[in-house]
This record gives sequence, structure tokens and C-alpha cells, in this order.
Amino acid sequence: MTTAYDFSAPDIDGQETSLAAYKGKTMLVVNTASKCGFTPQYTGLEKLSREFQDQGLVVLGFPCDQFGHQEPGDEAEIKNFCSLTYDVSFPMFAKVDVNGPKAHPLFKWLKAEKAGLLGLEGIKWNFTKFLVGPDGTVLKRYAPTDTPEKIGKDLKKLLA
Repeated sequence: MTTAYDFSAPDIDGQETSLAAYKGKTMLVVNTASKCGFTPQYTGLEKLSREFQDQGLVVLGFPCDQFGHQEPGDEAEIKNFCSLTYDVSFPMFAKVDVNGPKAHPLFKWLKAEKAGLLGLEGIKWNFTKFLVGPDGTVLKRYAPTDTPEKIGKDLKKLLA
């Protein structure tokens, strides 16, 4: 059986990172963008990361420029923006495609595991989130409009 731990991706600094490094942790995988109406969710995601890290949560940010060209910068610019604007300390990865023929294999798998609204697999916009359990399986998919605060309520139950 395939799990999230079977995938790897370059981090924001270009170092190939296996998700197996997070084995046993609960992961919140998010496709992010710096110039999106949902970009302020970085604040809530960072809060979740800090609040629940001791209970095994790790937030993983995957910048994506497939929606309205809202992530135009390169990795250095993204890293700088996230750090200076939102004090992001959780792991960020290099830009990926989440839809289409060049979609990163992790996102192909996540979408196949948990379809979105009306059973459609495609990711509709930035800040779609996937909650992955400590066993590497997908527990839940959240829409871009689902706030980190809402997810925090689920995490309180899950990580209790």
C-alpha cells in the first residue's frame, strides 16, 4: 500500500526531502501561494504548527503557481516572503504543480486518496489542505476556504 512516506520532493532550498522523515507524525500538506486572497492563512498555519508540533503535527507548504499566477517568485523569493511576512517556521518545499500532466506525484496520490467536492479530484485553488495521519494515510481534505482555525478543532480531537 502506498503512503505519504513513499514520496519525496525538493525543499525550498533544493534539498531532496523524503516524507519518510515525518514518519509517525500527523502532516497537514498545503499548496500555498504568496499573492492569493487566502495567503493570510499562513498566519493560522504557523499558529497550528506551533500549537500542535509537540503533539506530532508538521505543516508542509508546497508553493504552486497554477492558479491565477499567484506564486510568481522563485524559491528564494518565496522563502524570504514567508519568513519576513508571516514568520513561517514550518517546512516549505520547492514550487510544484498540483494538477495536470506535470503534477507532483505526491499531489496525484493525495487527490486520488481524497477527492474534493462532488467527487472531483482536481485541486480548485491555492490553500487546499490534506490531513495525513501518523500512518501515512490521508484522513481528510480541506477546501481553500477551510481556515486553519477550523482545522485546529479537528486536530484537537485527533491529537488528544
